[in-house]
Amino acid sequence: MTDTASAPVPSPLVRWTGPMGLPDFAQITDDAFEAAFDAGFSAHAAEIEAIAADAAAPTVANTLAALERAGEALSRVSAIFWCKAGADTNDTIQALERAVSPRMARHYSAIGMNERLFARIDDLYARRADLDLDPETARVLELTWKGFVRSGAKLGDADKQRLAAINEELASLGARFGQNVLADERSWALFLGQDDLAGLPDSLRRAMAEAAAARGREGAFAVTLSRSIMEPFLTFSDRRDLRETAFRAFVARGENGGDTDNRGIVAEMLRLRQEKARLLGYPSYAAFKLDNTMAKTPDAVSRLLDPVWEKALEKAAADQAELTRIAVAGGLNAPLAPWDWRYYQEKLRAERYAFDEQQLKPYFRLDNVIAACFDVAGRLFGLGFEERQGIAAWHPDVRVFEVKNADGTRRAVFLADYFNRPSKRSGAWMSSLRGGWSLGDGSSPIIYNVMNFAKAPKGEAALLSIDEARTLFHEFGHALHGMLSEVVWPSVSGTGVPRDFVELPSQLYEHWLTVPDVLEKHARHAETGKPMPRDLMERMEASRTFGAGFATVEFAASALIDMAYHSAAEAPADPIVFERETLARLKMPDAIAMRHRTPHFAHVFSGDGYSAGYYSYMWSEVLDADAFSAFEETGDPFDPETAARLRRHVYSAGGSRDPEELYTAFRGKMPSPEAMMRKRGLA
Repeated sequence: MTDTASAPVPSPLVRWTGPMGLPDFAQITDDAFEAAFDAGFSAHAAEIEAIAADAAAPTVANTLAALERAGEALSRVSAIFWCKAGADTNDTIQALERAVSPRMARHYSAIGMNERLFARIDDLYARRADLDLDPETARVLELTWKGFVRSGAKLGDADKQRLAAINEELASLGARFGQNVLADERSWALFLGQDDLAGLPDSLRRAMAEAAAARGREGAFAVTLSRSIMEPFLTFSDRRDLRETAFRAFVARGENGGDTDNRGIVAEMLRLRQEKARLLGYPSYAAFKLDNTMAKTPDAVSRLLDPVWEKALEKAAADQAELTRIAVAGGLNAPLAPWDWRYYQEKLRAERYAFDEQQLKPYFRLDNVIAACFDVAGRLFGLGFEERQGIAAWHPDVRVFEVKNADGTRRAVFLADYFNRPSKRSGAWMSSLRGGWSLGDGSSPIIYNVMNFAKAPKGEAALLSIDEARTLFHEFGHALHGMLSEVVWPSVSGTGVPRDFVELPSQLYEHWLTVPDVLEKHARHAETGKPMPRDLMERMEASRTFGAGFATVEFAASALIDMAYHSAAEAPADPIVFERETLARLKMPDAIAMRHRTPHFAHVFSGDGYSAGYYSYMWSEVLDADAFSAFEETGDPFDPETAARLRRHVYSAGGSRDPEELYTAFRGKMPSPEAMMRKRGLA
């Protein structure tokens, strides 16, 4: 594939003429997307028709490779559009998202159900043993064949029509769900004055002042629904009444009545997903989704989550007793509530380890954490990063980096969008404008990370909490998975792997944040430039598993609810009642909330990415705990031989082989959950 795409219209959305093969964002306007989508859909449909109608016998070149290379114009328009829709949306983009989502589903349903096209793939698949295929091509053929079957290629006409309608409706509902959450997040802020800030550290006060100014309230301080402000506010505010107000707003996103209420959307999505699974021959949507993963079955997920849940409950109960002791001593005359846990947990941390998180924050200046990410990538994989100034992207905050191999040649382009704003959906994620593969003319990766850190006032450094620094390392691990891709086929490049393997490169990369060599070099005080004192570093490491009960309960509760929804024999008529009853059955502590409640569980309901798949973070955590042990066993966290195996079999391999085969090639064996339990402090 060339850097200049062939397209029906000379649109800057398709013909990327910016520096380093980037789109020229300065030439892109929101009103150009609709026409570019029209042209992209038409061009792709024509390419598919040409493949399906080919009179020649099916070959890898004229069918499989042609299918993989088709739709470049649509892919380019889509990549920019979905980037904008997540990171810098507006009314025009949102209206088009509502229109494009079902159209996209309809378009790909038609491809997946194209009888002539499937007949050609089916012919190749039936003859695969005689085609002398290399392992990667054999895997791509198998995945493609299974993809058609899972898209309904073998269904009768009536069932095909119904499945296509379901896919279209689910796409519309997912778009509405995500937009509703963003609307609730954007519309709510708690504006405070100086007298309301007791207990809040200076860095949080400055971030809240910046958030208020961005909302037209100069001189005020805003608590927003961004985690980068909400979580530290709940941790440090001495005002229990304000913590309660903020917490209730945070957990009520998507559940406030009116046009942005997501409860009805969730109920309909669960019903449609169950109907889709049954059309395709599966007893539940979870069975359908897991059939193509490492876990394979809902029972395998339960075997992972259930013992972790029991251990987490025990740990949380012990911690709650300690928190209650501190709270009562401080004058609390009420049961511990969810808006109290972080506040008293921070006091318990200070009591046990003689430091609080605010002592760490000056040592995690955003630019230093970025430099640490790049330094680790250089030491492990020989990569270099050069920031390129003056290159336009989708928002002025976006930074652009050229990524170079050890020999100085360009490997990729990396874009990073770090700060929260009302036009950006919450959370943190990695995606790509273009992947990396060698089929045809090849393609070099253009990868991006999006975060939601609080923006510091102009002229001041943005400071991160230790959790935010881990998030940056996590998403950069995903980015490396895309940037280091060395595969032939586009569909298995980068993060094109099963959902419960995709988190391995990201979660593994988090380990290097707290490697002593990395901290000594990059954890420098924002004002003095001095390194983090050794005793503070040691206390931070000693407290590494502090709060494990809380963190595991809030995560695992979300994962268990996700699996319960999608494993049920019938979709629940009222998901909120189902959520409440399921949590009661699980004995969820009253003082801890799910990390993602149903009405704003975007991983699961804003699209289909992590539906029946939120467990995958923990599944991958079993792998990442074991994988980092491979370095620890050598005595060198940057051991060259181990790093070379990691690159070859994990970061560069994409989905070119079965994930168990890839992991075993790196580590020599598959791991057991014990290392993960120890890492979390639950063993």
